Amino acid sequence: MSTDGRTTLTAEARMEFLLGLRQRGIRDTRVLRALEQVPRERFVGEAQARHAFDDRALPIDCGQTISQPYVVAAMTQALDVRSAHKVLEVGTGSGYQAAILAHLAKEVVTVERYRTLADTAQERLLALGLDNVTVIHGDGMLGAPDRAPFERIVITAAAPEVPEPLIAQLAKGGVLLAPMGPHDGVQMLTRFEKSTNGKLTSEELMAVRFVPLVGGKAASL
Repeated sequence: MSTDGRTTLTAEARMEFLLGLRQRGIRDTRVLRALEQVPRERFVGEAQARHAFDDRALPIDCGQTISQPYVVAAMTQALDVRSAHKVLEVGTGSGYQAAILAHLAKEVVTVERYRTLADTAQERLLALGLDNVTVIHGDGMLGAPDRAPFERIVITAAAPEVPEPLIAQLAKGGVLLAPMGPHDGVQMLTRFEKSTNGKLTSEELMAVRFVPLVGGKAASL
């Protein structure tokens, strides 16, 4: 083990972080293992690294945030990703959620509207050897139709309704997870399931707060 003070602190914080998640109901051992394997401190700026395992959202570039650890864990557990699944993520952000999913799924496709975030996330994921993730700079509301269908879709930004293209790209029997509600208030994390006849059923899981889902692409900021 390194004797570097920051490394030791991070190791201790990681242990407390995982224990806290278990105490709050995250019991899926595959999810906990994935969270343990991904160094969250690599997905925030240097100034925020010491807060990486605090249970709160942290700012990243382009006015976006990396979600609090418990929300990431709860969303991942609710998504119920299996090793044969292809997963679509809308809103790459820092790349942290995609990194977690990469440890659980066969393939992850993640779409980010900000070029700056997409490029940085790609670099981080490749540096960690996560070569089953494809980062696309594009309009998340349109998804990735050339890669569809997806057994799982997760939207990491809030919207009053799920964009139709994403519903179309969800495989029958698939699950879509999204924070639903206004951008200026509390949203409900909602789990949608697509039946074999294409009908969607939904279940509200918990109150959350996310940045708004915005269409189109943005260049570097």
